[in-house]
Amino acid sequence: MGDGIAWMGALHPTPPSGTPGTTGGISLTLARGVGTDEFLINLGADFDELAARLPSRELTLPAGQLGHHSPLPNCAVYGTCGEWTYVVEHWGMATWATGYQGKAASMLPCEGEEIVCLTANRYNPPALIIHAPGARAHRADFGTDTGQGSPLDAALHAAGAVYPSMPEAAEDEVVAYYEEHGARLPELVFAAVGAYTGVSADQDAVRNGTLPGILITPA
Repeated sequence: MGDGIAWMGALHPTPPSGTPGTTGGISLTLARGVGTDEFLINLGADFDELAARLPSRELTLPAGQLGHHSPLPNCAVYGTCGEWTYVVEHWGMATWATGYQGKAASMLPCEGEEIVCLTANRYNPPALIIHAPGARAHRADFGTDTGQGSPLDAALHAAGAVYPSMPEAAEDEVVAYYEEHGARLPELVFAAVGAYTGVSADQDAVRNGTLPGILITPA
């Protein structure tokens, strides 16, 4: 069963609840063109832990780490949909985004692969879209597009996830638009990425911690 991924965007601004499942503060990384296990190992997953395929609710986090920026491990849940691997996290960032921006060799984008990352960026706002349709990545704040005229940019526009900005629009128009629609922006961004990738994830499985999980340490 799949529920799309717009529901992740609706939960995106909500702080994690401290429960074993993923219920708030969601960041999402999607990858294709690379094997699921290979991608997760590149993120820092332990090989034996990955082989065990334990549900995320059975993983034990170090005390006090859930939802806090920390060099200690955080929990991620993962799955596949079509040709995409998806990784869902709720500690305030996306591990791939921190690694890529820190130039961790295992997380640099490669030709023949594609990464779409929506990172909550809770410790250095605003939230970001990072799209690497090959070896070069393009970034955009939520509410904008990457400027590449790509199919992902088209999906963002079609979903209403690209908001008016100055100088194209008057300041009062921009402010009024954000006041009226800003609360739904993460949901619209996630909906656009879902439309672009075709990825859907079972909301109950993610929120209840029944999908397989791994512990990964931010780069």
